[in-house]
Amino acid sequence: MHLLFATSIVPDGALASGYEIANAAIIDALRRAGARVTVMGFIWPGKTPSDPQNTIVLDAVEVRTESAPALQKLIWLGKAVVSGLTFSSVKLRVVSDADVRAAIDNAGPFDGYVLNSVQFAGAFEKVLADRPSIFVAHNVEHRSAEENAAAAGSAFQRWLFRREARLLEVMEERLCRVARFVFTLAEEDRAALGVASGDRSAVLPLVTRAEAPTNKGLRRIDFDAALIGTWTWQPNRIGLDWFLTKVVPHLRPDFRIRIAGSMPSGVTSTHPGVQFVGRVPDAQAFVRGAAVIPLISTAGSGVQLKTIETFELGLPCVATSRSLRGIGYRPQNCVVTDDPVAFASALEAAAADIRDADGSAFHRRQVRALDAAIGLGLEKLGAVRREVAA
Repeated sequence: MHLLFATSIVPDGALASGYEIANAAIIDALRRAGARVTVMGFIWPGKTPSDPQNTIVLDAVEVRTESAPALQKLIWLGKAVVSGLTFSSVKLRVVSDADVRAAIDNAGPFDGYVLNSVQFAGAFEKVLADRPSIFVAHNVEHRSAEENAAAAGSAFQRWLFRREARLLEVMEERLCRVARFVFTLAEEDRAALGVASGDRSAVLPLVTRAEAPTNKGLRRIDFDAALIGTWTWQPNRIGLDWFLTKVVPHLRPDFRIRIAGSMPSGVTSTHPGVQFVGRVPDAQAFVRGAAVIPLISTAGSGVQLKTIETFELGLPCVATSRSLRGIGYRPQNCVVTDDPVAFASALEAAAADIRDADGSAFHRRQVRALDAAIGLGLEKLGAVRREVAA
């Protein structure tokens, strides 16, 4: 079976975000199941695809809103309003439908599409309607947009997110209805998207690495707590704001917190132990240098890849209940609480008594469940192909 994996950004090997880590896990699982996978989409400027022989690059694009000039944001907004597309999809309209169609034709014969999230599928929906498809819903995007609107700091931002939410809800409903099968990354997302039936969807348990991590022995602890993420993404920003304003004030002054990753303007903390360290050369080494990992999601849908990575590495953690969505397993060294005072107390206790766990069993369990779910979707798509051939 030959599948065309249509995605906004093609893999370049960097795995710099949860989205890219999830994509790598899904593509690997499709190939383990015996499918030939050709990836089609855009690439970050200056990057090259990690698997060029099986990748179609439509163009290089820079679609990060937070770093775009004000004029570019206005251009995107104007095009979105005129076209009726979402703000996120219109950013990808740097090539025409005809260009995408030509790229698809050049890919050779294939059996169906894997529509990876709504951004690319929404930008070129008409072009991608000529073959059976599997839809991968990384999140319930319209719910995330509604939460972003509620947390927005200005009337204009609230209007923009509410517009996104309205359009995304319609688009997600249509993509799920047309798809032969739907993959979500969290169990609750199946019902939220109206595809809770086992004949219509399955959850993809993810991993953040191809091989199970090995126990590296005693760790060197450089600070008490570490957080890393793309904080410019609004659901992540909401969680970070909660942590800094609600939890951190209850931590003792000498509790050392390091926060890595892209940081939006205006994020500060008066706590003397908080340091913002920007990009780090080795994300795994960075988190392994912490006594405990705070898992601080309070918004969004889908699965938290940072939670999965923390469990794979066996690191002690304190998590909100939202951070465990999509994961049916909690190790003994993970404390769960949504109360800020209890969260701070649990962080201090974990840092004072470090208890690592063996994460390799969790990794192996995730891979087995991921492969089983992928098999269900491919069987559904294969049945459709056989019906068409007959």
